[in-house]
Amino acid sequence: MNVKKLLVIGIGIVVLYAAYLGVSLLFLPSVVSLKDRKMNMTIRVRDWKGNFHPFTVGPKNRYWTPSSSIPPEMKWAVILAEDDRFYKHEGVDVKAIKDAIRYDLEKKSFARGASTITQQTAKNLFLSREKSINRKIKEVILAYRMEDALTKGRILELYLNVVELGPMVYGIGHGARYYFGKPASALTPRECAFLAAMLPGPRVAYNPYLNMGKVVRRSGMILKLLRRKGILSSGEYQAALGQTPDISGLQRKVDESIRKEEAFNNVSSAVVDDLPTAGGPEGAQVPEGEETRTPTPETMPTDTPPQSPPEESLPDAVPPQGDK
Repeated sequence: MNVKKLLVIGIGIVVLYAAYLGVSLLFLPSVVSLKDRKMNMTIRVRDWKGNFHPFTVGPKNRYWTPSSSIPPEMKWAVILAEDDRFYKHEGVDVKAIKDAIRYDLEKKSFARGASTITQQTAKNLFLSREKSINRKIKEVILAYRMEDALTKGRILELYLNVVELGPMVYGIGHGARYYFGKPASALTPRECAFLAAMLPGPRVAYNPYLNMGKVVRRSGMILKLLRRKGILSSGEYQAALGQTPDISGLQRKVDESIRKEEAFNNVSSAVVDDLPTAGGPEGAQVPEGEETRTPTPETMPTDTPPQSPPEESLPDAVPPQGDK
């Protein structure tokens, strides 16, 4: 086969792929319905055996935690650990991508990801877990659309209510109950940092049952970032360092969750009613949340970028050391 034929075949493959990708992008779901805080939608989540289950995103989920009930320390812990430029990018952080490439080349590994909170939210709500160029392109486009249609506060609220934190434990509302036996609104700074520390890999790398010391060390790093950012006072920081997260009974909970399929119906954030796959009542009033309030920028995230230290003095995100 000569060079000309190979070139023609190569061009044909590129054209076909572009056409396939274009068609698939046309059928991406709309993100506009996510603006409605009363909206409920059903997605699929996977248990630790690889089986899929329906999961309710919205107020009908009994563990759903609205933005106004999420502690500011929880919001900032996740932002500083996972996406410290959250209030500066528009869905995709080009600077973080460059930094991740440089970091991975230096370490000769793929230890550092560059997905923003918005990208992770788009993936969790709409896409599969497959690692492919197609999925990544869809993720980026959905992230840009979400940033255009939603406030930063709403994106963060959605993200914190769908993140995986244990065996069929999704969202900080369920995570707070599962690990600490309390609602998310009652979490201490140490407990907020503890949950945020698990995000890169709650199944293995940052599973507190398997790697408790690793989770505690990373939560300590996150607490240090909270102090440097001014979210915690010196006294609050010292008090948090002196606190040991009480997750007694974790081994029993993990073993039971993995062993019993029916545990999903008893302890998970399962669907409680038959719900539509997306959307909610049209014209529903948006309940008051953080977007309608004017909190002090130094003490909690708002839809306006924090006005404290300049960008060059902000702490870097804590680099994950495990699976993402």
